[in-house]
Amino acid sequence: MIQKIVHRLVVTTFVAFISSLSLLAQHKVEMFPFGDMDQWVDRQIKESGIIGGNTKNVYEIAPTAVIQGDQVYKNMGGSPWGTSNVMAKVAGITKTNTSVFPEKRGEGYCARLDTRMESVKVLGLVNITVLAAGSIFTGTVHEPIKGTKNPQKMLQCGVPFTKKPVALQFDYKVKMSDRENRIRATGFSKITDVPGKDYPAAILFLQKRWEDANGNVYAKRIGTMVTYYYHSTDWKNNASYEIMYGDITGRPEYKAHMMRLQVTENYTVNSKGESVPIHEVAWGNEDDVPTHIYIQFTSSHGGAYIGSPGNSLWVDNVKLVY
Repeated sequence: MIQKIVHRLVVTTFVAFISSLSLLAQHKVEMFPFGDMDQWVDRQIKESGIIGGNTKNVYEIAPTAVIQGDQVYKNMGGSPWGTSNVMAKVAGITKTNTSVFPEKRGEGYCARLDTRMESVKVLGLVNITVLAAGSIFTGTVHEPIKGTKNPQKMLQCGVPFTKKPVALQFDYKVKMSDRENRIRATGFSKITDVPGKDYPAAILFLQKRWEDANGNVYAKRIGTMVTYYYHSTDWKNNASYEIMYGDITGRPEYKAHMMRLQVTENYTVNSKGESVPIHEVAWGNEDDVPTHIYIQFTSSHGGAYIGSPGNSLWVDNVKLVY
């Protein structure tokens, strides 16, 4: 009798062990390239003398290196990440913006994304104050930036990708500004209030893109994950967010203002080398395979030049779950 009970316990334990192993096997977690945020390029760029001539640190996520001088940056070492840290050359003046920073965390680093005001004042020649949100995204920036008009056209959004993960996983921390409304500061017009609080956000779109004979680029939305952060919070590790596939408009989680097709106008470079908008024209179906992945983390949700100074989002260990 005792032998039978022991045997049954052993079998039950073994089955539970095998079940847990199979559950683990069902979900494979992979670090996204450079998603550990431990490697950074430090670009040391001297701004024009007419605006002070200071040397600024402009950070990029890529194999650790120091680059001195005002050379344009292209993604290095296979890194898929672009940032809102840029060098601009406007009216012959070299100016930088840094709103993404490496910050020590444990044995390595994380990314800190800040929403802040950036000003240039030059003897009455140029007088620009812009709101700059901190943002990291899969893609590239076309440097040097030559003006504040149509900032999305300066970005190539998304990188080639053909897998179908079930979730995006990462560590995060949030500090919210105490402002009830946002501000809009584009550089040349008056700074104005924009109703509503400013929220940091995490976004993932899987797209199936194609190009017509005229160089226009179209896309079907294959997978969607968008989340806003509404409160300050200390570090949350291994937060996982489901990637929803196909037409999600009937799902209870669907929020049109965050997830609809063409919710933002993103650009890419077509086969002719032109920066063109991506026309998101349809939802995918379950058989569609993506061609591109667009991941973005941002300290402000409202688009270019809109936000609340004081918002910060920290991000680390960006992974995909399969």
